[in-house]
Amino acid sequence: MAHPSQLGFQDAASPLMEELLHFHDHALMIVILISTMVLYIIVAMVTAQLTDKLVLDSQEIEVIWTVLPAIILILIALPSLRILYLMDEINDPHLTIKALGHQWYWSYEYTDYQDLGFDSYMIPTQDLTPGQFRLLEADHRMVIPVESPIRVLISAEDVLHSWAVPSLGVKVDAVPGRLNQATFIVSRPGVFYGQCSEICGANHSFMPVVVEAVPLDHFENWSSLMIEDA
Repeated sequence: MAHPSQLGFQDAASPLMEELLHFHDHALMIVILISTMVLYIIVAMVTAQLTDKLVLDSQEIEVIWTVLPAIILILIALPSLRILYLMDEINDPHLTIKALGHQWYWSYEYTDYQDLGFDSYMIPTQDLTPGQFRLLEADHRMVIPVESPIRVLISAEDVLHSWAVPSLGVKVDAVPGRLNQATFIVSRPGVFYGQCSEICGANHSFMPVVVEAVPLDHFENWSSLMIEDA
């Protein structure tokens, strides 16, 4: 998760987020190179004492500064389009979960099970135990198995919400009357935190998203206990 004074992204916990981080670094290097070149040209033109007429009126230079930006845009656009298609790719998900946004909590329903669903409320500050994070902990976590394709169907009951987990590279709007979906694969066990990322009212800051990724056998034990308690 994020920590104070952090400048970069959170550590990737899914292959999709790793692709997004690589694309960010790729685009950032291009921006740095362009900025450096433009700064050098500005400084050179301001400080130069001599003027060359071939620089002031040159067909070759005009061709270069027309073609070069087009090549740079292609170098940025192609990886970006690839990631966009990867984000929408759905290949036989092993588990489907419906996340429904309310004012101001989330409810989860495991559609592959008959009676497995619960509401997830933020734990108040006065009820936190040592080691838990303020405004990020929930009384019920969304538990999923690692290394399994997960599909999350996202909607809302009242107003606009947004289901977002940065370390998984997922951010999907929850719109009343509309069903959006997101897919991801968690590559390692852990607890991953997010928050509603759409201003949804007075308690917008108090509806966290907590995803706990566990090995498959642990998930089966957890699901059995949840169904028995229901």
